[in-house]
Amino acid sequence: MLEIRSLSKRFGPVAAVTDVSLAVPDGAFLVLLGPSGCGKTTLLRMLAGLELPNAGQIVFDETVVSDGDRNWSVDPAKRNSGLVFQSYALWPHMSVHGNVDWPLKVAKMPKAERSERVDAVLKLLEIDDLADRYPNEISGGQQQRVAIARTIAPQPKVLLFDEPLSNLDAKLRLEMRTELMRLHRTTGATTVYVTHDQIEAMTMATHVAVMNAGRVQQFGTPDDLARDPQTAFVATFVGTPPNNVVPMISNGAGTMVADKAMAIAPPEPDCLAMYRAEALNISPKETSRSLAMELMEVSAIAGRTMVTAVGAGLRLTAIVDGRPSAQIGDVIHMELPPEPTCWFSRSGDRIV
Repeated sequence: MLEIRSLSKRFGPVAAVTDVSLAVPDGAFLVLLGPSGCGKTTLLRMLAGLELPNAGQIVFDETVVSDGDRNWSVDPAKRNSGLVFQSYALWPHMSVHGNVDWPLKVAKMPKAERSERVDAVLKLLEIDDLADRYPNEISGGQQQRVAIARTIAPQPKVLLFDEPLSNLDAKLRLEMRTELMRLHRTTGATTVYVTHDQIEAMTMATHVAVMNAGRVQQFGTPDDLARDPQTAFVATFVGTPPNNVVPMISNGAGTMVADKAMAIAPPEPDCLAMYRAEALNISPKETSRSLAMELMEVSAIAGRTMVTAVGAGLRLTAIVDGRPSAQIGDVIHMELPPEPTCWFSRSGDRIV
């Protein structure tokens, strides 16, 4: 349903998106995940037709809608897609009913059919009792539902969401996340959702594209990314808690891990070892594979305890049973397992 071919976008000397290619089937829920400034919103705006790519093509349902190589693009209104903005962008002088009705009126849908469609969509989003209210008379969560209702009313084949939950509090975010997943199942529309929140990505998506510095670091299912990260960036960006990536330098005398020599054999003289948080341990005393670090955070997580410590330029997180007796600020011994889960080159690419 959605295919991106070697897509690039520059703003003057700045490369916002570089050589992105991916494809998802009809009805997929694709999440563009990454930190601020990684290019995910620029990519979404190109999908919506608000930005013209400098190179590459965008294909909706086997029809090219943007071609950067030919400097050509289909008008946003003719793409059979809908965009939900982060800021809601509701018309303040129109009621909830009027906001949802507007795109149908622009599409010249008959009045009776429009009214029936608006009523159905408001009921689907459970805001039919707000039909006569104005945006300034309803809450932020309700405004977000109105913005979504307005977008899905014309029944687009592709739904685009630009961090739609970022303005909501934690409880509302959780509720709206559930609602969006229900909406996706109900409409069956292919969905592209931008977020920097990896929990949103991993719980909602059928497919995830992790972006950094304008490039896709890895594309796959949430399970693929969590189980088999292909770059050090993905390893540390995806997961709760994220994986630990530890630099290791070996020479004739052995392998240095931070400021300590350890009996570990890296595949390259200078590389990165990945350890999952549940593989680390807290030792009551120094061992041959432990690092002395300052305890920074202790918190409960799914019946176990998450412990984070810093030292020697590292920040390590372990998942352990029971709460450590040490206090915040005390020195603890974070012990590495005999072998890492995988290895990355110093540039961040997967080796083993």
